[in-house]
Amino acid sequence: MSRYIVHGANGAQGAPLLKRLIHSGHNAIAAARNTDSVKGMPCVKVDNTSVASLIVAYKEAKGVFIHLPVAAEAERFIHAQNIAEAIKQTKPDRVIISTSGWVVDNPASPLQNPPSSAIAELIRGVQESGVSFAVVAPRLFFENLLNPLVLDAVKSEGVLRYPIRADYPVSWCSHLDVAEVAEKLFTDTTVTGLVGVGQSPAITGEQLAEGFERYLKRPVAFSSVEPQAFGDMIAPLFGADAAAGVVAAYVAQANASANAITANTSAQLQLALTPRTVDQWLAEISA
Repeated sequence: MSRYIVHGANGAQGAPLLKRLIHSGHNAIAAARNTDSVKGMPCVKVDNTSVASLIVAYKEAKGVFIHLPVAAEAERFIHAQNIAEAIKQTKPDRVIISTSGWVVDNPASPLQNPPSSAIAELIRGVQESGVSFAVVAPRLFFENLLNPLVLDAVKSEGVLRYPIRADYPVSWCSHLDVAEVAEKLFTDTTVTGLVGVGQSPAITGEQLAEGFERYLKRPVAFSSVEPQAFGDMIAPLFGADAAAGVVAAYVAQANASANAITANTSAQLQLALTPRTVDQWLAEISA
């Protein structure tokens, strides 16, 4: 039976996709470096630093879902090259790549990742393999706001602190939206190339705070945080190198007018899938 391989299935993006695929009756298998971390799900051990381990996982796969882990960019680049080489050798029927928020579709924007970035290398390598593929392109995730460093202040102080301007429009989405889009792209192979996932029109930090205010039924204000200060906050969680990459991304956003998906490549237009609003997301995760 053909199988779907899901990278990061013990994490924020892969876990909801694995569950959706299994619930839909597909033979979906978690690809993880630490198989003990995947509880109650079929799993195959992979190591992104080993092409051989990736080839074993991808052999005879109907589909592969890929996103690069949060790590130093040099490490991510090696992962990207190895994954692309394994895809080239095994030729799965379909590959879905999530950019995990890195911008790859707007060359005029200061947010655009350079051609030398790890995510650009991964997309280029998969494209050159000749397999059918699509790129899921979210911007910022609502789940970022669940970080205790952010959420605790919302609950205790009524302040939503985040390293963007209060009036900065972003196409926010949920990891749940990415899973829904990825599942649809596995089954609808007529859609290829880039698929933007997120609010359209984009919403501001102030509008985010208003969503939390409606949910909590008490005042919540948005407060902009300097990117470096935010990086110092998350470094103990993700490591200094990974935090530095996050800081650089938010510094770039300080110089941009918006972080919004393009309407003509959106999931709304291409797949008829509308992402959750902040109100819908808050209601769903608290259900």
